[in-house]
Amino acid sequence: MTRDAATHAPSQAGRSPPSLAQHPRPSHVRPMKAFLTLTWTESKLFLREPSATFFTLGFPLLLLFAFGAIFGNGPASAPGDVGYTTRAVPGYVALTIGSLGLLSLPITLATQRDQGILRRFRATPLRPTVVLGTQAAVNLVMLLVSTALLLVAAPIAYAVPLPPSSLLALGALLFAGIAFLSLGFLLGALMPTARAAQSVGMALFFPMLFLSGAAIPQFLFPDWLTTASLALPLTHVTRLLQDAWLHGQWNGTAALVLAGTGVVSAVVAAWAFRWS
Repeated sequence: MTRDAATHAPSQAGRSPPSLAQHPRPSHVRPMKAFLTLTWTESKLFLREPSATFFTLGFPLLLLFAFGAIFGNGPASAPGDVGYTTRAVPGYVALTIGSLGLLSLPITLATQRDQGILRRFRATPLRPTVVLGTQAAVNLVMLLVSTALLLVAAPIAYAVPLPPSSLLALGALLFAGIAFLSLGFLLGALMPTARAAQSVGMALFFPMLFLSGAAIPQFLFPDWLTTASLALPLTHVTRLLQDAWLHGQWNGTAALVLAGTGVVSAVVAAWAFRWS
């Protein structure tokens, strides 16, 4: 999930950098121009990394066509009586959110720290909010692109209906995405190396992938496993998206859990973040 940054010089030895909250905020740089330029550059770097591109843009489509070919879009024998693929599409979006938050973002931050890129950013007039906001923006853009691809492919291939409320579905998508990216910033702040970020990210991602309902419908689970899965943040992402996309309803419980997860993660990440 790392992105090639070989052109950047390695970090320089020196005193420990201040925390994110203590970093000075220069005033002579136009933040919006810097933000847009850096976002464009980071987006191109993202797309040049095959694994990141595959898991974000390709893997959800692969699951759509693989399971769609097996099960079609017949009744899923689940509450709500919707088709199997119709129910699965929000789960594939949740999978993308999990991949970005647990793998792409933390590995990118840890890699940039390892290679001295964050230290170089710290030496520039760029504000910390611009540097880190760029990473959030790139991942949100990739999430929107991945979702758009699913929303084009699923109706054409399997007659999956669009969400009953586009605004509600978009709101749920952005809400869940931002909350989970906060978790990604936390992992990126805590992990000492890119390898550690990758190992921990995978250890978190794959259990969530199979237990959250994102890949396997939870109505197939025994009751105890469904209850245990409530401890996983991705379960609440999946439920928030499914309720918004399938029924046009806002799942307040899932939103509350994700809001708490996002706020706590953001606060701890801001405290623990290191530039080198």
